[in-house]
Amino acid sequence: MSVSQRRTCGCMIQNQILMETVPTYRQAQLAIEQASREYESDTTRARADFPIITIPVVVHVVFNNDTDNISDEQINSQIRILNEDYRATNSDIDSVPDPFKPLVADAKIEFELATRDPEGNPTSGITRTFTNKTFFNVGDDEVKFTSTGGKDAWPSDRYLNIWVCSNLLSRGMTILGYAQFPGGPSETDGIAIGNNFFGDIGTASPPFNKGRTATHEVGHWLNLRHIWGDDQTLPNPCSLSDFVNDTPNQARPNFGIPNFPSPSCGNDAQGGDMFMNYMDYVDDISMFMFTKGQVVRMRATLDGPRASLKTADALTSV
Repeated sequence: MSVSQRRTCGCMIQNQILMETVPTYRQAQLAIEQASREYESDTTRARADFPIITIPVVVHVVFNNDTDNISDEQINSQIRILNEDYRATNSDIDSVPDPFKPLVADAKIEFELATRDPEGNPTSGITRTFTNKTFFNVGDDEVKFTSTGGKDAWPSDRYLNIWVCSNLLSRGMTILGYAQFPGGPSETDGIAIGNNFFGDIGTASPPFNKGRTATHEVGHWLNLRHIWGDDQTLPNPCSLSDFVNDTPNQARPNFGIPNFPSPSCGNDAQGGDMFMNYMDYVDDISMFMFTKGQVVRMRATLDGPRASLKTADALTSV
């Protein structure tokens, strides 16, 4: 992989496919968004001392060769990074520019590999499946089904399913990963990531070798949108929003390692683009924060469409 490769995410492509093919998905998205806005409108939420929520995770390694069958250690490195990033204990948190430091937030969301499988048996929280496929297309979700060379999901009301495979393609282009927003089909719910972008050891390759692809995709799974609002191709690229009030409106995604400040959409007074946010497209080394508003939005999801995860038995001893 070239060091100059730009971050790519297939979330909005999959979102559009679900909008067009699953009749109930559009209605579910509208209902979830309305509930989220009502939740966020309670101004006490911004000051809330949220309890810690631990999300059970199952990692489905789908491999075509020994190299793609990544180690337990690489998987554990990704779980560690998720916990650091969502608790704002990441070592680079002090790199947040001064205008944005007051907005940094601890989501109080943690992640742990499941210890109990769907049948109630002990598990490492990792499955391993050999496949004859050397790549998977985003549009057909084949990595998520045993019948198509992938691995069936574990119940999405009890686990965060993460599929890790060698190559993910969208319209012939390699992407880093993609996630399903809340409200979609349970059998495809979760996130998928190429193993070159997973964790910070083993097959992880620069410039996406700090585990931030999973941080970004889990953000989508918890109903965060891209920070620029996905309006960069519209006549007015400042017209749409990520539905979070404390992220400055910006015109387009940022890539690579931008210089601060980098203003657009008249956001100079706010500090310019918040390109170091996990929901932008910069290299792993350049992203290191969530905002208070994003945390409230994620907590709305965990008190709403993903609430069952808080009482799942997947982390109890057998």
